[in-house]
Amino acid sequence: MIYVCRKEHFNAAHKLWNPNWTEEKNIEVFGPCANVNWHGHNFELIVTVKGLPDPETGFVVDLKALSVLIKELVIDKVDHKNLNLDVPFMLGKMASCENLVMEFWKILEPAVNAIVPQGRLYKLTLYETPRNFVEYLGE
Repeated sequence: MIYVCRKEHFNAAHKLWNPNWTEEKNIEVFGPCANVNWHGHNFELIVTVKGLPDPETGFVVDLKALSVLIKELVIDKVDHKNLNLDVPFMLGKMASCENLVMEFWKILEPAVNAIVPQGRLYKLTLYETPRNFVEYLGE
């Protein structure tokens, strides 16, 4: 089995805040991420496709087509946006990386699987910082 990865980049702001908690508890749990005036990140999204090479092209997935798909379906929706306010699929959800990557999966899985003749979307990795990231396998 071959695992092919495509990395994309976007910038976005967000705030971690539970409206059911006091300001003190939000600050205690989320620290600077609960900043009333938001904070931002330079995110990296890595999309991993699992499959077998097509006998005619030698590709598991056409990386150019995968890049276009990721940009149109996800990156264009979140780049230079406030994840809490500007992104319809995040409205009413905690704007954590964990929730964000699960929403990305819901959007990307059917579209990626449609362009991969002998494979499927395998994993999403979302870097919030160079040291903090989440991985999701659709489970």
